Amino acid sequence: MGEFSPGLEGVVAAETAVSEVDGANGRLIYRGGYLIEDLVPVVSYEEAAYLLWHGELPNESELDALRQQMASARNLNKSGRGTLMAIDPGTDPMDVLRTVVSAQGASKTLAKPTLEEAIALTAVFPTIVGAAYRRRQGKDPLEPRDDLGHAANLLWMMEGKEPSAEKAHWVDTYLVLLADHGLNASTFAARVVASTGSDLTSCVVGAIAALKGPAHGGATLAARNMLDKVGSAANAEKWLTEAHARHERFSGFGHRVYRTYDPRAKILREIAKTAAPELHETAARTEELALKILHEAHPERPNATNVDFWASVVLTGAGIPKELFTTVFATSRVSGWTAHVLESLSDLRIIRPASRWIGPEPGKKPLQLAKR
Repeated sequence: MGEFSPGLEGVVAAETAVSEVDGANGRLIYRGGYLIEDLVPVVSYEEAAYLLWHGELPNESELDALRQQMASARNLNKSGRGTLMAIDPGTDPMDVLRTVVSAQGASKTLAKPTLEEAIALTAVFPTIVGAAYRRRQGKDPLEPRDDLGHAANLLWMMEGKEPSAEKAHWVDTYLVLLADHGLNASTFAARVVASTGSDLTSCVVGAIAALKGPAHGGATLAARNMLDKVGSAANAEKWLTEAHARHERFSGFGHRVYRTYDPRAKILREIAKTAAPELHETAARTEELALKILHEAHPERPNATNVDFWASVVLTGAGIPKELFTTVFATSRVSGWTAHVLESLSDLRIIRPASRWIGPEPGKKPLQLAKR
C-alpha cells in the first residue's frame, strides 16, 4: 500500500492535456499550450470552450457553427422547465442548478458522453441561472436570446435588458479565466463519476455538488462577504488587524497549488479598476494589508492573492448579485468539466484509491448483541 496523503495532495491521479496549473511559476496553461494571459485579450468564452473540447482554437466558420449550436440549445426541455417551476423560488441557486441540470439530462437509457451533449449542457447553464435569479426576485423567467453571446445572454436572462458591451466583456473574461483549472475538486469529482461509465449529466451534477462547497466554488462569495465587513479602504487596517487577532481566515488569499500570485487574479485586478472603482479601492487596500499581515505572521508560508478575491469585485461591478457567484462559476467551469470527461473516455479505468484502516484488529472486540 502506498503512503497516505491527506486530500490526495501530491498524488498524480490522471494524465490530461486539458489544462495545467503551474503553481511554482504562477502559470495557467490551457489546451494546446496557451497561457491564460495570452488567451484572455483575444478569445471569447465560446472560443475557449471550443479549445478545451477540441484541443485547438476554432476558425471563423467553426466558431460560427458552435455559436449557432449553443444558441439553439439554450432552452430548457419539458423535464427541466417543469422541475425549475416546481422548486421553491427561495431555494439556494446552486441547489436549483444541480436539480434542474439533473432533470434536463434525464434519460431512459444510459448514454455514453458526447461532444454534442457537452455543448448542450454548457449552453443551458445561463438559462437556469437567470431563471433561478428572476424567480428569487418574484419575476417570471425570460426566454434566452439566440442573437447574443454566451456572457451577454446570461446577463439578459437575469436583468431583462441587453447589457452594455463593456459589462458583457467583463463577464466573458471571467468565464474564460475560470473555464478550467487542472484537477480541482469538482473536476476530479466529474472524472470519478465518468470512470464508472456513467452519463455526462451525472458527471456534471457530481461536479456541481463539489463546487457548491465553501472551500471550492463558495470562496468567491466568502471574499465578497469579507470586503463587505471591511467596508472601506480607511477601515481595512482596523478590521484586518482585529480579524487576525481573532484567528479569522482572510478569504481570497492562499491557494492549494499556486505558490505565487494567481495569474487570473492579476487580470481581474486590472478589470476591477473600471468595473467597480470604489470597491476596487477598498479591495486594493485590503489586499495590501492582508498580504503584509500574513507574511509577517507566516513568512515561510506562501499566501498570495487568489482568483476569488478579485473575481468578487469584477462580478459585483458587472451586476452579478453575490448569491449567484457560485452558479456563475459553474457556468464557466462546465466546459472544463465536460472536456475532462470526454478526454477520460479514451482510457476509462474506475478511480478507486485505497484507504488506510485505523479501526481495531478483527477478533479483538467481543460481539455485544442486544438481548433477544
